Amino acid sequence: MAKKRRKSRKKKVSNIKEYRRPLNLNIGMVIFAVIFFYVIICVIMYFQTSHIVRYEVQEGSLATDTIYRGVVLRDETVVSAEAAGYVNYYAREGERVARNNLVYIIDETGRLNEELESLSLGENSLSDKELAEFRSEIVNFVHGFDETHYSDTYDFKYSLKNTVLKLANTNMLQSVSDLNGASGGNVINYFYAPDTGIVTYWTDGYEGLQAQDVTAEIWDNEDTYEKKQLMGNTLVASGDPVYKLSTSEDWSIVIPIDPERGAQLQEEGFVKVRFLKNQYESWGEVKLLTNSDGNTYLQLTFSNSMVTFSTDRFLDVELIVEDETGLKIPVSSIVQKEFFLIPEDFVIPGGNNGGDSIIRQCFLEDGTISSELVEIEVYYYDSESKEYYLDSSVLSSGENLYKLDSQETFTVSKRATLIGVYNINKGYADFKQITILDSNDEYAIVKPNTRYGLSVYDYIVLNAESVRDDQFINQ
Repeated sequence: MAKKRRKSRKKKVSNIKEYRRPLNLNIGMVIFAVIFFYVIICVIMYFQTSHIVRYEVQEGSLATDTIYRGVVLRDETVVSAEAAGYVNYYAREGERVARNNLVYIIDETGRLNEELESLSLGENSLSDKELAEFRSEIVNFVHGFDETHYSDTYDFKYSLKNTVLKLANTNMLQSVSDLNGASGGNVINYFYAPDTGIVTYWTDGYEGLQAQDVTAEIWDNEDTYEKKQLMGNTLVASGDPVYKLSTSEDWSIVIPIDPERGAQLQEEGFVKVRFLKNQYESWGEVKLLTNSDGNTYLQLTFSNSMVTFSTDRFLDVELIVEDETGLKIPVSSIVQKEFFLIPEDFVIPGGNNGGDSIIRQCFLEDGTISSELVEIEVYYYDSESKEYYLDSSVLSSGENLYKLDSQETFTVSKRATLIGVYNINKGYADFKQITILDSNDEYAIVKPNTRYGLSVYDYIVLNAESVRDDQFINQ
């Protein structure tokens, strides 16, 4: 009996099964999962889809590269020392001197500085005019300084130093005369300008350079170009250069230029030039040159302002030319599209909705030849050939068109391409023909307000490759 009870207990225990909880779905988690997967899909589609960016058409012009570095040519005469000794200058660099004006003196003995130091010269002060000269030099240097031509700093330093020496030496002229008389001989020699002109105190070997002798080697060797400054209170030998005299106000700049661009400028005769050193503007007479190295150069001749640039051999200039103005659009917006050419006699101007239309041959269900009036969109009209450009999506090659009030037919076959952009004002990609006036690598200037073209403030597709004809655009 006890054994049966134990068996019964064991049997009951073996029939026990594990309890499974019912599936309890959390609606919040389900919604979160759906939104998460939706966001993931949208992100994937975003990166796989080409994005259409619109561009608002504006009026403008192209900023073409018209900045050149030119070599300066002027009438320069190098004056050599007539005696050996220590030179001291009395004409400021860039100053115009008259004939027989004192330019420099030479101290043959070298005792001038020693004697002058022992003399009581009194307190020296600068006049308002002299201070204005210093200010002008400093301002012009600051505004025209270019870090790529750091050597100009030394030219500026020497120019200021010569100016200081000239002002100081002028105050000492009377003392020099007294010293010369006290010595009992002409130890101090005075030298005067042989002609009227502008005095400068530097040489570089290009003084006799002519426009027809300019070659590309001048710019290639600019890194090794050396400008020798002629300083006061230095020892010179007889025959050494002591200063330069420029007797003519006429001077010129020679720049390397593209032959086609140079020919266009030569036709104009004169061109407006802006000097980047001080933003001064002047008109230069144009002359096109083809020199011995086979390159093309443009000579710009001026009849004023030579003194302003008398210390420069190289100048950066900007040619101010009349740029084409019109509608400015990105080059990436431009696309070519093919069209059928239809004679104007087979296009009916004005339709039910104010548009143009054609009469196209068609066939009825019983095979009878008939005709139908089809409204079309004209994309361009060639006034010379008297042909309309019609979309190839409306017509097919081989179709026949009828002339209005006539049985004369025309078979569609002739094709041609137009350059244009996709206008999206109406919410879809609508091709508009353009006439390019000028262009560079980034932008093009197109003719405004043409019958089948663009107008200012139109919206176009920035990248023409991102759309297709008549594609709807999500604004």
